[in-house]
Amino acid sequence: MVAPKFFQGSTSRFCQIEPGVILKYPVEVWKESCAYRKLTDEITNNFSVERQILDLLGEHPRIVKYLGWQDTVRGLLLAEASHGSLQWYLEENHDTIPTPVRGKWCRQVVESIAYIHGRGVIHSDLRPDNFLVHATTPKSLDLWLCDFGGSTCEKLGLDGKHLPDPGFFDPNSEWVSTPATDIFSVGSILYTILTGHWPYRAPGPFKTVEEMESYDQQVEDLFRQGTFPDVEGLLGGKIILGCWTSKYTSADNVLRALDLELMKTNEC
Repeated sequence: MVAPKFFQGSTSRFCQIEPGVILKYPVEVWKESCAYRKLTDEITNNFSVERQILDLLGEHPRIVKYLGWQDTVRGLLLAEASHGSLQWYLEENHDTIPTPVRGKWCRQVVESIAYIHGRGVIHSDLRPDNFLVHATTPKSLDLWLCDFGGSTCEKLGLDGKHLPDPGFFDPNSEWVSTPATDIFSVGSILYTILTGHWPYRAPGPFKTVEEMESYDQQVEDLFRQGTFPDVEGLLGGKIILGCWTSKYTSADNVLRALDLELMKTNEC
C-alpha cells in the first residue's frame, strides 16, 4: 500500500509540491460561517505557533524536517515521509510489523518527547496521526514527530490552545497543557504501537460520527475511574501504565525506564 500524498486535516491541507517536499497550508474557512473570524484567527495562530516552534526545535532525527515558509501559497514546507502517518501505517500493516520495529518505534516516540520538552515545548496533541513513518534507509523505518500547531512554549509565549483527543488525554487533569499532558498521551501511543489499536477501541477507522462520539465517552469514563486496558505481556507494559498513572515526572524518566526494558528484552 502507498501512503496518500494529498489529504486534508481539520485545519490544514497537504500536497506534494515536488518529490520529498510537502506543503502544509491553511484550509479556507467558509466566509458565510458565523464562526468565520474565530476559526480564521485560530488557524492563523496555529500556523504561526507551528512555524516558530519548528524554528526553535531545529533539525533532529525524530522531528519532521522544516524546510521553510512559502509565501506564494502561504504555508509550511516540510520533508515528506515515505510511509505516511503512524496511524495509517498501523491500520494497513499491523499484522506484519516485527516486534523489534515496534520496540524501536516506542523508544523513538519517547525520545522525540524528551527532546521537545528539553527545548521548552509541550506538544499538547499527541496521537498516532501526529507521528510520521519514514524509510531513513531502505531497511529502516523510523518515526518523525509532526504537527506543532496546537503546541505551547512558555519561553516564546506561544499557545496553540489544543489538548489531546479522548484516549490520549487524562480526564482527571486540569484543562491546561503541561509536560504531564504529553506523558499521559505517550502511554496511549505506546499501547497503540504494540496492539495496533487505541485504548478500548477496535482496530480500524470510525465508521460514523456516532461511533466516534460513543468511543470518546466510553474511554473518558473509564480513564476518569482509573480503569486502563490490560498491559500484561506487552513490551514495556508497566511503563505504559506508569505514563497513565502519573508515575513519571519527566519524559527523560520514561526514556530511561524504556531503555532498561529494551536492554533486558535484547538480552533474553
